[in-house]
Amino acid sequence: MDQIQIGKFISALRRQEGLTQEELGERLGVTNKTVSRWENGNYMPDIEMMQLLSKELHVSINELLAGERIPDEEFRRKADENILSMAKSSAFSFEERKRYFKRKWRREHWLFLGVLLLIFVLALTLPYAIERPWLAGLAPLIGILEYLFQNNRMMIYVESNLYD
Repeated sequence: MDQIQIGKFISALRRQEGLTQEELGERLGVTNKTVSRWENGNYMPDIEMMQLLSKELHVSINELLAGERIPDEEFRRKADENILSMAKSSAFSFEERKRYFKRKWRREHWLFLGVLLLIFVLALTLPYAIERPWLAGLAPLIGILEYLFQNNRMMIYVESNLYD
């Protein structure tokens, strides 16, 4: 994705519509300096602004991201390229977002995890306290099942937030 090419395309479209930077800025709710920064390739409009900009300039968001008019037969291929380009230029990689949501889930559930740890410790010690050592064999099984259950809950949370 070439910001300078996109900026030139925005500038050309604005001129085709017969608008000044100030007029386009007023219609979009931004300053003329913001429009100038887009056109110079210094900044990219955010996705909400892309929607407004595409409506105002009578082009698709895909064409804005490509920085050119796209013939119908190339539209799908160009859309795929733009999506891949946006994903690669994202501020955070997929793995970074995944780690973030895992940490967030752990922070939000630290008390619950603490209570489960206490239950696990009791499951290990209680059989000896009541003189039934054979019950101690269940403690690792309970721990493994609980770990799997919690990990599954965490991954469901992570995936539901990761792909939204």
